[in-house]
Amino acid sequence: MEKQIMWDKRYNLGVETIDKEHKKLFSILNKLYSFGQNEEKSQWVCQEAVKYFKDHAIQHFADEEAYMASIDYEGLEMHKRIHRNFRDRTLTALEKELEATGYSEDSINHFLGVCAGWLIGHTLIEDQAIVSGKTIKQWERLQPEEEQAVVGQAIASMLYNMFRLDSVLLSDCYGGEKFGNGIYYRLIYSTRDKKRGEFFLVFEEQLIVSTIGSVIETRSEAISVMMMNAARYTARQLVEHIMEHFPSLEEAEIKDEQLLTYEQFQKVFEKQSPQFSMLFDTGKGYFSFCMTTTDLTQREDGVSIISENAMAEVEKYLNQNKEENIVSNRKKKVLVVDDSVFMLKMMQELLGNDYEVLTATSGLSAIRSMTLDRPDLIILDYEMPVCDGSQILEMIRSEEEFADIPIIFLTSRVNRESVEKVIALKPAGYLSKSLPPESIKKEVDRFFEQKAQSGQADA
Repeated sequence: MEKQIMWDKRYNLGVETIDKEHKKLFSILNKLYSFGQNEEKSQWVCQEAVKYFKDHAIQHFADEEAYMASIDYEGLEMHKRIHRNFRDRTLTALEKELEATGYSEDSINHFLGVCAGWLIGHTLIEDQAIVSGKTIKQWERLQPEEEQAVVGQAIASMLYNMFRLDSVLLSDCYGGEKFGNGIYYRLIYSTRDKKRGEFFLVFEEQLIVSTIGSVIETRSEAISVMMMNAARYTARQLVEHIMEHFPSLEEAEIKDEQLLTYEQFQKVFEKQSPQFSMLFDTGKGYFSFCMTTTDLTQREDGVSIISENAMAEVEKYLNQNKEENIVSNRKKKVLVVDDSVFMLKMMQELLGNDYEVLTATSGLSAIRSMTLDRPDLIILDYEMPVCDGSQILEMIRSEEEFADIPIIFLTSRVNRESVEKVIALKPAGYLSKSLPPESIKKEVDRFFEQKAQSGQADA
């Protein structure tokens, strides 16, 4: 059966001009897919189809922005920024790949997958927010794109100068998702106008081992105290270099330096509204750089390493991190998607002893989390604002690499009509929020037990 990127009524906003263009963009992607599958395809035809899609996308963005301006939509500037990022960064990179590979089938499929995934997610979340009257506030304090570009280039240049790494900026909206076994470093400072600032630098362990480790301990395959201390001071130098780009930080004073567990990092980071939040692929592992300033005084949660016993604290942290990673790697991963912080905390406490619990508060953060750390099960809130559970399910199933991840709905509605709607989506199961916590835990346990038995039977 020929694959198609299917239009769904859930994508309708109720604004005729926008809905019409969304359908047109889906149609163009389907035609391009047909061209790519044709063994006698003409490169010229593919080029024209890509150009046609790009021209329509650009015109659609302009029309959509004009509509938002006409209704005085509060989120217009952020929406325009999302459009520019896709148009100028994503589409440009995909076009270069197509040209470099002679419009190969793989590159066309990559183009299609990225564009379809972006179009579906953008339509279901940011575009739906237009008609709902809500705005996406997660990144409301992000600095202007020109400053993002300058800081991103400065970081990439430093990583190249220090380690000869050709880093690629994957996102300037990193949401704190876990990637691999990480080292979470936090630098706290105060400015001359008494504001509190924080830098978060996240290193995938293999990045530190393959760079700093290769210099000071060529045979080491794990992070040592010496390696970690070298990484700390390298991180501080990187931060000090970045501070030079901000006049307000010229007289900033370092107040504390900390190492966090992932749980501590997640807890602290979810309270932040970052000005910069970047995720890089260095080719040797992931690296994230985040920066925020606030007037609030926050309680310190991590291991302070500005002390006389810094060496002992670093060693203790590494041992703890190693033990947690060993335990975590043995556990099944459960991603809980819910807009309620209370519900996420409850599920973490309920499942945390037996499972590695990842959390997300929206469809986009769920997709990012899954990309960086694939879960074994998703527990998805059915009633969410802006983009509900059924729409997020559609997003996940539209991505080939995620389509087979089982999903259990968590719902507060248990009347017959609501249950029938949930079952029609063919999830792996559904749970009522009114169930006692121990009953929810038993159902999750039963799911994995049945899956294990099924796997043994297949073997």
